[in-house]
Amino acid sequence: MSESSEARRKRLIHRSLYTGMKETDILLGAFAKAHVPSFTSEQLDMYERLLEAGDPNILDWATGRASAPADQESEVLTLLKNFKIVQ
Repeated sequence: MSESSEARRKRLIHRSLYTGMKETDILLGAFAKAHVPSFTSEQLDMYERLLEAGDPNILDWATGRASAPADQESEVLTLLKNFKIVQ
C-alpha cells in the first residue's frame, strides 16, 4: 500500500522533530515545519534521503563545518543551509 502525500509529509515533519540529537531536532524540526508542507514529491525524496545521512552529518553540512558529498547536494540541502530559525 502506498503512503499518501499528506501522511508522508506528517511522517517527515515528525521524524525531523525527533532525530535523536537536540541540535538537529531544533534545526530540522523548524525547517520541516516551514518547508515540507510545500515540497514537491521530488523535494520530499531529496529531504528523505538527506535525513538518512544521520544527525552529525546533517548538522555539519547545514552549518558549513563540512562539505556534503556530491550525492547529498540538492536544492533541499541548499534551503537548509540558508534556513534561519526565527524566534
